[in-house]
Amino acid sequence: MKKFVFVFYGRVRPEDIKKEDMQKVMDAWMAWFGSFKDKMVDGGNPLASGAQAVTAKGVKTIATGASSAKGYTIINAKDMDEAVKIAKECPVLKDDDEGTVHVYEALPM
Repeated sequence: MKKFVFVFYGRVRPEDIKKEDMQKVMDAWMAWFGSFKDKMVDGGNPLASGAQAVTAKGVKTIATGASSAKGYTIINAKDMDEAVKIAKECPVLKDDDEGTVHVYEALPM
């Protein structure tokens, strides 16, 4: 098995979700996680806004928007095709019209 990292992007942030809608959102994520629980390495977490970009030239705050990472999950899968198949069912693609999942293979060292 290979290890893959899903990085979630989108417009919607956890703090943007109404309290009355939060359970529905969490149920969708838990159902998705349950669909590949035997492949789960790290369910991950949402990422806070206010991230910092560090370069040799300095540090700057990453603007919050559709292009900023919202969270991550790490799974085991036999190949990129299997990882992409799992990612295609991610709730961020259904609940956020700007939602995207980037799928990266983590290379062993």
